[in-house]
Amino acid sequence: MMPGTLYLVATPIGNLEDLTLRALRTLKECDLVAAEDTRRTGLLLKHFGIAKPLLSYFQFNEAKRSEEILERLRRGEKIAVVTDAGSPGISDPGERVVKAAVAAGFRVEPVPGACALVAAVTASGLATEEFHFAGFLPHKSGQRRKKLEGLTEVCGTLVLYESPYRIEKLLGELNEVFPERQVVLARELTKKFEEFLRGPASELLEVTKTRRLRGEFVVMVAGRE
Repeated sequence: MMPGTLYLVATPIGNLEDLTLRALRTLKECDLVAAEDTRRTGLLLKHFGIAKPLLSYFQFNEAKRSEEILERLRRGEKIAVVTDAGSPGISDPGERVVKAAVAAGFRVEPVPGACALVAAVTASGLATEEFHFAGFLPHKSGQRRKKLEGLTEVCGTLVLYESPYRIEKLLGELNEVFPERQVVLARELTKKFEEFLRGPASELLEVTKTRRLRGEFVVMVAGRE
């Protein structure tokens, strides 16, 4: 590992066996771990017998923490950035500190691993040669609808993230905006109850009325023909 380098370490999205050997070595040899949730990351490190200083780094303190991280990089420290699950910067904190580190001339090195986006798309049964990732939609209904309508002409598979608290609402919106398209829901990826549900939004909406679907979702919509 190189001094003064920012390492973006992907962590498991469920199954702890998905932490790579390189990620383990990086976490063992770094000087500091900047984590979205220090409690969750602390449990992960403990599971693998790793003891490292932790720095809280999340949405509402990104600006302040980014400056602290840059100062540590100037001192030659090796810093690992992790999120609760998956790759830093993909619908999770990380983008701001990467931009700051690049602008300041520091080396930024990705340590790839588990990613819900890639896992879901490759097993979806939908087109994979081209897809558009839109992440989480806005919470306000008007903004969500406007965003979805703006995505109707996107080529390839449309990919969204959604929480279990808004999945029924999202399916209702998809039924209105994309009524004829195939939709795939991927939930609990890499976990015991991993499941893929496929069909038009109207059919999947009926499923939510008979079952309580838990877990974080990757929602995929077939591209326009």
